[in-house]
Amino acid sequence: MTLLQTELLARLARQWPDGVAWRNLADGSALTLGAWHRDSNRLARGLAGRGLRPGDRVALLIGNDQPLEWLVSYVAIHKARGVAVPLHARLGPGELDRIVRHAAPAALLCSEATAAPASGPGSGSAVGLVASVSGEGAESWAGLFSDDGTDLEPGPAAEEVADILYTSGTTGEPKGVTVTHAGLSSTERVPSSWLGLGFLSSSPFTTTSGSLLVCGPLHGGLSGWFLPRFDPDRWLAVVEEERPVAAFLVPAMVELIVARPRFETADLSSLAAVNIGSAPIATATLRRFGARLPAADVLCGYGMTEFGAVTATPPGDGGRHLGSVGVPLPGVEVRILDADGAPLRPGEVGQVAIGGARRSRAYHEDREATSRTWVDGWLLSGDLGSLDADGHLWITGRQKEMVIRGGHNVVPGEVEAALFEHPEVTEAAVAGVPHPVLGEDVAAWVALRRPVAPDDLRAFLLARLADYKVPRRITVVDALPRNESGKVLTSELVRGAEQRSGP
Repeated sequence: MTLLQTELLARLARQWPDGVAWRNLADGSALTLGAWHRDSNRLARGLAGRGLRPGDRVALLIGNDQPLEWLVSYVAIHKARGVAVPLHARLGPGELDRIVRHAAPAALLCSEATAAPASGPGSGSAVGLVASVSGEGAESWAGLFSDDGTDLEPGPAAEEVADILYTSGTTGEPKGVTVTHAGLSSTERVPSSWLGLGFLSSSPFTTTSGSLLVCGPLHGGLSGWFLPRFDPDRWLAVVEEERPVAAFLVPAMVELIVARPRFETADLSSLAAVNIGSAPIATATLRRFGARLPAADVLCGYGMTEFGAVTATPPGDGGRHLGSVGVPLPGVEVRILDADGAPLRPGEVGQVAIGGARRSRAYHEDREATSRTWVDGWLLSGDLGSLDADGHLWITGRQKEMVIRGGHNVVPGEVEAALFEHPEVTEAAVAGVPHPVLGEDVAAWVALRRPVAPDDLRAFLLARLADYKVPRRITVVDALPRNESGKVLTSELVRGAEQRSGP
């Protein structure tokens, strides 16, 4: 039996109304379980009173600096049986406008109405209701709240669409993925007591990994502690001063943390578990990070917007499969397929295919793309990886990112992992760039602790990789460009390289 997010919150609010569900570490504000449940009911009634119907879409453009307002709005949309469309506040106006036209929301809840897109589908019609948390230039978000904070009946059904989550667009135009309430739910598991201990996160709720954390800490009786703007020194200070017991990080955050001088002396002893997800992470970075957390389980995971959480490191693994993203979660099956769709043996690299009846997703209003991605009950991820003899999944890169250099296949993730073995490398990205003879050549961009000559980095790589995998062009940068999810925007790096080498 599953427990929907709205049902979980209602149950916890009745048992521990004064338990702190989330804290905003930027200003010290907090949202208790009771207030979250009551205020989301009030906002849901207010939205329904303004004409929101079951199945209507509501876009959420509330920034990281107002996480509690975002949480109340998100749950309220679900309680009103609407469909939440979380939008990244850092997207450009053109990107936001394209997504809003595609999603065609009936309402938009935003931080500031003056910065919000108002386009509807192709016709350019305006969104029916625009409500701003700031109250400037539009209807006030607070003015939508009803005085009635009781539950709405009936609540959402498991098979109804809860969200449309847009992919990051790192390998193409963002696509909207429909997620049902069952796809957001978990097994019926509630804490036996409300501990109130801290679960630290800086991952925006608008991301796929961040959306899983909306109610994630609640299952363990933990209080979510949100740091709106990630800064590695600030993160280390929070761990030392506030003493959380668990944390969630994306690989980019881990890379920045281990690169800071303060990391070597910070007291991280309160952490019993650190979950790392959203993308593969270099083994060398994991090794450095884990060495400073000897009492903590460092658990890596893998997931996709098109599926949700796929794998996780089993607690107590003790680093025996360091560098893998763990084993399939209950109800999930993973296969590795060759170019013809045939299953490969353990250790062989191919496309990761994911199956599991508990996840039913599709691309919003794009049947063709849906049919290409979900084939015979399997999600074709586009990721390259392998399964070892113990069933652990190892991700090596994306099919679209494969560099074909003079007929040789080069997986960027393998080269990046080798770069991270160098003690002075703090960030690394590898991609293919056009070449007049080879078709593509391998290029790398690195950020360094201390200066290292590119030729020295190439010599380091030649001792670890085949010569055709070693980048002939290595560019030193201050920092790599990343999106809100922490993923490196390699397209920007390649575009810059092409402009510099152009006529």
